[in-house]
Amino acid sequence: MIIQGLAFYLFAFVAVAAGAMVILSRNPVHSVLFLILAFFNAAGLFVLMGAEFLAMVLVIVYVGAVAVLFLFVVMMLDINFVEMREGVLQYLPIGALIGVVLLVELIVVGGGWVAAPITGATLGAPTPPIDQVTNTKALGHLVYTHYIYLFQACGMILLVAMIGAIVLTLRDRGGVRKQSISEQVNRKVEDSIEIVKVPSGSGV
Repeated sequence: MIIQGLAFYLFAFVAVAAGAMVILSRNPVHSVLFLILAFFNAAGLFVLMGAEFLAMVLVIVYVGAVAVLFLFVVMMLDINFVEMREGVLQYLPIGALIGVVLLVELIVVGGGWVAAPITGATLGAPTPPIDQVTNTKALGHLVYTHYIYLFQACGMILLVAMIGAIVLTLRDRGGVRKQSISEQVNRKVEDSIEIVKVPSGSGV
């Protein structure tokens, strides 16, 4: 228990510090690297809670795809961050208002857990004991039985978002040579080759 407690405080402290450095870092590349560090420590917290599936998903999906994508985008795009920071003050009141709203929501959620600790047990779906099945099997049982319709709805929303992104980026640009398979197949020899009779002693 002592080792688990020390590991929890270590992961929690590093995760909070890395999250703060994501916001406070002046270099965007350093911000992405601190974000990856925060993801790894959050995965460690999930492992301590017995949710190894969520830990692996966090590392594979967010660190392996999203954060690395952010890193490559930031490094490849030549963005002048000095010009971007010039208009930060005009959005500061809106950002402060959103931060206050999120803080109030966190206080309400935390106060609800403290005032009624039994509520979480009554609202949570029943899961088998951890010594009988693994976390991955229990999560799959819940997702594909109790929450199958919500799971399918999330899949449809992601599909619509993907199609929308493809449609928005698909442009019909003029002056671009495109391949036409039907024209290539139906092309005749007379249309492709021109035989020119050149008199002897003269050029083309």
